[in-house]
Amino acid sequence: SVFDGRSGVWQDRKRRWLRTGVQSELGRMDDLLGMGAGQNDPVSLKLTQAGSASIFDPVLCELAYRWFSPPGARVLDPFAGGSVRGVTASILGRHYLGVDIRPEQVAANEAQSHIGTGPRPDWVVGDSSDLDVILDPSRRFDFVFTCPPYADLEVYSDDPGDLSTMDYATFLTAYRDIIAQSVARLRRDRFAVWVISDVRDPRTGSYRGLVHETVGAFMDAGAALHNDIVYLNAAATAGL
Repeated sequence: SVFDGRSGVWQDRKRRWLRTGVQSELGRMDDLLGMGAGQNDPVSLKLTQAGSASIFDPVLCELAYRWFSPPGARVLDPFAGGSVRGVTASILGRHYLGVDIRPEQVAANEAQSHIGTGPRPDWVVGDSSDLDVILDPSRRFDFVFTCPPYADLEVYSDDPGDLSTMDYATFLTAYRDIIAQSVARLRRDRFAVWVISDVRDPRTGSYRGLVHETVGAFMDAGAALHNDIVYLNAAATAGL
């Protein structure tokens, strides 16, 4: 499938979502791209100077919920990041639980929880490597939906438990474990949507294979690949 985020229909829908007042960028630093290990290339530096950081698209979020979860679904987001997935879930009648390792991000999200018109979204501070500690062991979900760190492309904090601070081999070990724990929380015949992109090795410039690693981790956890969606992003920085 292809989601064309550059189309006029998509952009109109996105503006409608943003008029709800959701601000997913709150709680995040502006220079995430510039902080990444080995990312001090001219493109990343220009993006940093522009105050650029990745913001989750609410229309992409809406489609994921409508396509892959039933109304009233209980949603687990192990890498919560900004507020948009939680607020969108509330407006669409889903029960959302997001886990994020950064207290300042959770506080920024909670300050926006009133924007939702349905079940109040819930965020907790914690490391998703310890889901059994954060959540009741018997708790199950109808949908896992997240956007994890793309290795060290953006560095979100200096917490050693933050996956974005780890070397790539250590990152993969922790990343695969979180995928396994998330899949274990899904009820039968349910979906996970994992928004991911490949990243380059700063030493060689070649792709690391993060997408393939992700698919393999899900299969090792007992899941099957149901659909592959390409999201075309309307990036104004393409000329860089």
